[in-house]
Amino acid sequence: MIINKKENSWRDFQSNYIVKKRKKKKFLATIKVITGLVFLLILISGIQSFKIQAPENKDDDRKTVKKTLAANSQKNPKEQKLLSKNQLNQIISTTKFTKTDKNIFFLDTPETSYKITTSIDVDLQEYLLSVLDRLKKLTRGKPQRIAFVVMEADTGKIIAMTGFDLENPNANPCIASNYPAASIFKIITASAAVETLGYTPGTTLYFNGNKYTLYKRQLKDVKNKYSCKISFSRAFAESVNPVFGKIGKNHLGEKRLESYADAFGFNQIIHSELPFFSGRFETNSSEYHLAELGCGFNTDTTISPLFGAMLISAVVNSGDIMLPSIVEHVTDPDGKIIYKNKQATYKKAIRPETATTMMQLMKKTVSKGTARKSFRGSSKDAVLSKLTIGGKTGSLYNKEHTVKYDWFTGFGNEKTTNKKIALSIVVGHREYIGTKAGTYAKMILKKYFKKTYATAQL
Repeated sequence: MIINKKENSWRDFQSNYIVKKRKKKKFLATIKVITGLVFLLILISGIQSFKIQAPENKDDDRKTVKKTLAANSQKNPKEQKLLSKNQLNQIISTTKFTKTDKNIFFLDTPETSYKITTSIDVDLQEYLLSVLDRLKKLTRGKPQRIAFVVMEADTGKIIAMTGFDLENPNANPCIASNYPAASIFKIITASAAVETLGYTPGTTLYFNGNKYTLYKRQLKDVKNKYSCKISFSRAFAESVNPVFGKIGKNHLGEKRLESYADAFGFNQIIHSELPFFSGRFETNSSEYHLAELGCGFNTDTTISPLFGAMLISAVVNSGDIMLPSIVEHVTDPDGKIIYKNKQATYKKAIRPETATTMMQLMKKTVSKGTARKSFRGSSKDAVLSKLTIGGKTGSLYNKEHTVKYDWFTGFGNEKTTNKKIALSIVVGHREYIGTKAGTYAKMILKKYFKKTYATAQL
């Protein structure tokens, strides 16, 4: 009985072992199937995700390639970038615009070559160069220094710029800023008087003594039997020093004079294509010096000829001073334009109504004032009679009293087309006085507008 019991226990054990082994095998098989299904689902899901996102990745790749190609093309040394004004300054800094009658220049640099097209009027520039050639051959009446600047008054484009300096032949006399401004500064004083004192062309003023002296006794605001009565427009046209001396010292004062000098651009570097210093204006504690400044009867206030043309542009353009330019455009060896001039206003100097008044004063300077002799016969001239002409003269010796500077800054405006130019001319006469600045101005206006008038007739 005992033996039978043992045998039954072993058989039961074997039977149970086999059953468990089969269950375990089935369980493992089930796990494999489930794992396979899960893996398959994950795989299908990944494929679908890849299909959806693949086009976006492809577009991103294309964008990246385009950016890379663009960057590489910019790095290509053969590909020229646009020139900045500062870069142009460096390229043309040694170009002798004042010594040639060309208006197109070819410049080579270590990197590439440039074609510079300027606004120079070839006929006018050639004419002025021929005038200078004749002057250089003179033994009597040859100036020590001379500068001509002609500019389109409403655009700032320089159409002629030339001159010479016997002491410094390599200098550009048109942008030198050490010429005494003389009575040209009366433009600033008169503008300030119109805007802050309410002066009109007909405002009555008085002075004692000589028109062109400036003694301290002449600066007293007195009116007696020895006083001369004069209108504001006539005082400007005849450049009466005591009148403008009193305006500067007694009525405007230091702060107003400084404010208007700044408004017109004194004491500033003009960041044009040919950077230059405008001119110097400084006050001090002396009241008499304010009178000297107001009428320009001093050698401390200076201007450059190019800045003189800018002053005129303010009068002609309703108070806006135009930034001068000489380059029209620059092209690279492939003919691509890499710099193009953009007309720009430098600053607003005076109100439009003030500019209108100043034009009236300047026209009287030419018709009845200090420029009258230079422009005699203009009303009967075939060309000049078609123009409205105005300006301001100035005359002053240097500190050493060896050179007498003679100025004309002004404008010519064609009545029918409204084409207008600004002129700035200074002649530094030596021992013998030669041709005056106003006469050169007349010659320039006739030469320039004769051509434009002839063209209009075609």
